[in-house]
Amino acid sequence: MSGIEKERAPVVDYGSDEYAEAVAIVGIAGRWPGAESVAEFWENLRQGVESVSFFSEEEVEGVTPETAADPAYVKAKGIIRDPEWFDAGFFDVAPQEAAVMDPQHRVFLECAWSALEDAGYDASRYDGRVGVFGGMSINTYMLMNLALNPDAVRAAGQFQALIGNANDHLTTRVAYKLDLRGPAVTVQTACSTSLVAVHMACQSLLSGESDMALAGGVAVTFPLRTGYLYQEGMIFSPDGHCRAFDAEARGTVNGNGAGVVVLKRLADALDDGDHVYAIVRGSAVNNDGASKVGYTAPSVASQAAVVTEALSMAGVPPETISYVEAHGSGTPMGDPIEVAALTRAYRTRTPERGFCALGSVKTNIGHLDAAAGVSGLVRATLALRHRQIPPTLHFREPNPRIDFDGSPFYVGAELADWPAGAAPRRAGVNSLGVGGTNAHAVLEEAPAPAPGGPSRPRQLLVLSAKTTTALEAATDRLATHLEAHPEQALADLAYTLQVGRREFRHRRVLMAGDREDAVRELRERGPQRLLTGDAGAGEGSGRPVVFMFPGLGEQYSGMARGLYAAEPAFAEEVDRCAELLRPHLGVDLRELLFPPEGAAAPS
Repeated sequence: MSGIEKERAPVVDYGSDEYAEAVAIVGIAGRWPGAESVAEFWENLRQGVESVSFFSEEEVEGVTPETAADPAYVKAKGIIRDPEWFDAGFFDVAPQEAAVMDPQHRVFLECAWSALEDAGYDASRYDGRVGVFGGMSINTYMLMNLALNPDAVRAAGQFQALIGNANDHLTTRVAYKLDLRGPAVTVQTACSTSLVAVHMACQSLLSGESDMALAGGVAVTFPLRTGYLYQEGMIFSPDGHCRAFDAEARGTVNGNGAGVVVLKRLADALDDGDHVYAIVRGSAVNNDGASKVGYTAPSVASQAAVVTEALSMAGVPPETISYVEAHGSGTPMGDPIEVAALTRAYRTRTPERGFCALGSVKTNIGHLDAAAGVSGLVRATLALRHRQIPPTLHFREPNPRIDFDGSPFYVGAELADWPAGAAPRRAGVNSLGVGGTNAHAVLEEAPAPAPGGPSRPRQLLVLSAKTTTALEAATDRLATHLEAHPEQALADLAYTLQVGRREFRHRRVLMAGDREDAVRELRERGPQRLLTGDAGAGEGSGRPVVFMFPGLGEQYSGMARGLYAAEPAFAEEVDRCAELLRPHLGVDLRELLFPPEGAAAPS
């Protein structure tokens, strides 16, 4: 355990009015360049890995050889692995329909499912209303693939191809496939889309419209392995590297990816015993209007206003925020305007300087467009959870147009521990969209989890999957998770597996005494203890009835003593029955069932 982990957090009353409008992040899922999971994403961030891919002329897709050989053509992009692959059968999507569906729809659906699993919820068994808010990038799949494949469109039908590619159906498809009954709203505000979606999800929760909400965004553009022609003064860099806030910053680079978070009202999350990654204390959204030099230009005044409003909604002093995940696109004009706006907002409350680290995930993975805001939110959330501020890459000298010396900010160019202070650790997340829709959120570290109560000495671990192959993969993942997280109580994990997972046909169960026992049995797959079955054998006709008739002389005095001592529910029912029968029998049955050790049972 590190020194950071041993530090005592400030005493906070999460039931006070101060936290009445707070929202908890209880689940996260995503796919980013170089990372297929949240854990892999965080490890890349803390290690300072740049996950942008660089291609040779032979690898570049979708351009002529002359363009690929042009010195101004930058052969770089942040890409995710295999976005074209999709388990259509898992989501009950017909193969013809899947073939004409924009992979952005597919990836967002997969991330929504995974985020709910990470939160520990099976939506089909959740009593409340679950909303979904999200957006996607421009659809290039229809142009680059379907336009050249009319047979696929003909096989699926033009209407099916339309709804599989239109932005409108991104979130409603998730609601349909996962059986979510809250609002399903597609959000489109360019680069700020996914953080605006998070803001709208928070508002839906706080108004009572939703009881749980998914929010995020996705960007998958085709061709996958492609680049761009560099133009001086435009948004993209001349070499495929994003140098946010640096003197050499000249733009960013395209990236693909997706992220989805699961949100609940903080009070509900604490009452339900959810795992909380971080708290959204407040958020705000606005637009620049016409007070700027052009439609695509940013505005200091409007950016400062949205940050000020978010701070006001959060009800926290800016000097208690020690990290801001900035939009940080690395453009010569955008970075100075963003820092000036942040400084103006903070200066309304504090004259302090140099107390807040500034960073940008774009230096790691490129600019993910509609998924950029949620990627920044996840980065800040994981920083709060792990109490470390990951490095912002490629920072050598500050942009001379940015007055860092007179601001509250400095660029966090190295991995740094995040020490505790008088207030809980807090972070800001900034996301700005072309066209002027700005969003800002204020996050706070999660409360310490409540200590677990007493549990059984052995735990029942249950797994299920739609296919035997998937069941084997799920078994391996569970063993790996147990190995990687020795701090997690086996009883909590068993509970989540039983109530927070959808039940499928192929089943597997294990009764384990501790984590080491569970890992060993999951790895060895011994049939004596790891029991596997097919629950689909009786599908359509109901489960077969089994009659059991114990009572052939196996009973002995004290045979249920272990259950009575270890299982509160069993003990409660025995006590109730014993008290009900005492007036009629004239004896306490417990004296017969559980005589003192070594004593004979009363006759």
